[in-house]
Amino acid sequence: MIYFLAGFLLFAGLIFLLRWAAYANPQDLAMLAYRVAGLLLLLGAGFLVARRQWMFAVPVMVMAWTLLRRKASRAGADRDGGRGSTVRTAALEMTLDHDTGIIIGQVLAGQFEGRELDSLSEADLCRLWQEVESDRESRDLLEAYLDGRRADWRESFNIDPTAREGGTTNSGPMSQEEAYQVLGLAAGASEAEIVHAHRRLMKRVHPDHGGSTFLAAKINAAKSVLLRNHD
Repeated sequence: MIYFLAGFLLFAGLIFLLRWAAYANPQDLAMLAYRVAGLLLLLGAGFLVARRQWMFAVPVMVMAWTLLRRKASRAGADRDGGRGSTVRTAALEMTLDHDTGIIIGQVLAGQFEGRELDSLSEADLCRLWQEVESDRESRDLLEAYLDGRRADWRESFNIDPTAREGGTTNSGPMSQEEAYQVLGLAAGASEAEIVHAHRRLMKRVHPDHGGSTFLAAKINAAKSVLLRNHD
């Protein structure tokens, strides 16, 4: 009876884990993999310590500690490596990786301040959308991220199509610094570099190719701001 109960609990736990994995955020899955691997290595290190095999136990413990402390990130996105375009609003900051087309984002204000968008659950993202709904730029930027993460998010969030109308915007004219960040260029870039960066980015985000209208508008505005200085 005890073995039957243990087997049933193990089976139920496995089913629960598989169901969770099917709907979990990829970042959460990566974090779980790090934790499991770290715990297994820690158990292995304990076994080696019990056998007094210190030469092998110490490096295994270091590896276990590294995995347990590791933070998962969305692979392929480059915020600081000079190959990304950064767009900021009052509530959000997002970076489009030039090589992969992946968008990563961070919340700058509100109840999720400081959190990476990849770390937020679907329910959290829905609350965030409601929080920034009145700020058109933040809302549009968040929607660009959601379009890349889950195509049917509008149905899942029960978004009323009329909710896209109206709203305020918090930013004024784009500055040169922001324009360079949007195009992923260093200050003082040449006209040819500006045109090349604009063309490359538009291939990734153009609405006709399933991209974001908001990001396309930002990229066009950045090009106009920077080319104005080359006239």
